[in-house]
Amino acid sequence: MYIGRVIGNIVATTKDESLLGRKMLIVEKLNVDLQVEGSSEIAIDTVGAGNGEIVLLTKGSSARIITGKESAVDTAIVAIIDSVEVDK
Repeated sequence: MYIGRVIGNIVATTKDESLLGRKMLIVEKLNVDLQVEGSSEIAIDTVGAGNGEIVLLTKGSSARIITGKESAVDTAIVAIIDSVEVDK
């Protein structure tokens, strides 16, 4: 799991059947200091996240289990984060 920020959305009128009715968002990866780290990716939203929100993401089989075993999903948003506290 990792932290990201929603920076946009994807609209696709033609897509795999397993993605019908799914909201696709563009998310940039963040480090624990909430600074951009790495590239952006597309994730399926399972919690109603919106642009600018900090979210928790999961990848691979964990993302597919959440969205359905036969879904064409690699990354899913599983939580909207209210705060992050790190003791350094």
